[in-house]
Formats: sequence, structure tokens, C-alpha cells
Amino acid sequence: MTKEEWYEQLFTHLEASKFRSSFHLKEKDIAYIQEKGLDVIREHARDFIAKREAPAYIPNDGKQTPMRGHPVFIAQHATATCCRECIRKWHKLQPGRELSAIQQEYLVDVIMTWIEKELEDNINNINGSEDDIHGKENHT
Repeated sequence: MTKEEWYEQLFTHLEASKFRSSFHLKEKDIAYIQEKGLDVIREHARDFIAKREAPAYIPNDGKQTPMRGHPVFIAQHATATCCRECIRKWHKLQPGRELSAIQQEYLVDVIMTWIEKELEDNINNINGSEDDIHGKENHT
């Protein structure tokens, strides 16, 4: 299976989950990403994964990722990269072993793929709203 096929399957399953699909970036999250840039957000994701998910043993597993406060936290819940149990269930990476650099980078890439999709969807929604407004103006 190629990376693209795996991601398509993964994101289809995530979108089918009532819980996972309930997470979306808010305006303040989008503004933060725009202010910092995607490269900085990717570094934040790397840092969060390395410190909160990569160790073999995490004393507060299941509670280490806040539900708000940073766009990466929202993305982690949306992509099931928020704790080792979710990572096991959704990404097939077993707990009890430290995550390798490649595994960590995979999780970061999943997070960033979701964030980029959210940004794209947000732009499309804004453009769609403008089209609706312009369309109504043209019909009156």
C-alpha cells in the first residue's frame, strides 16, 4: 500500500468517526498558524510527539494531550495521535516501546496533513460564502 493509499484509508476512517470528525480548527487556531507559519507548527508537532507520545512509558497516557490551547492538540485528537492507546488502535504502533524517529515523523506528517486540509477547507468555505453573497447580489 502506498503512502497516499494509506492516508486516504486512514482519513476516511477518521472522518467516519463521530468523535474524531468533531474536531476542527477555530479562527484563533487558524490565525495562530498564519502568524507562526506551517514550518513552526510542524516543529511544535515534532516537539509534542517527542515529549508526550514517543517515550515507551507515559505515566498519564490518555490525558497528556489537552483538548484545546494549540492547533496541534486539536489535530492530535482529530487524527488519533493524542495518546499511545489511540496511536495503537488507529496507527498500529504498539505501546511499551519508544517510538523511532521514523514513527515520530509519520505521526507529525499525519498531524500536518490534517492541519493543511483544515486550512484548505477553511479557505474553500470562505470562498464559497463569498460566492453565495455575490450570487445573491447578482440575482436581486
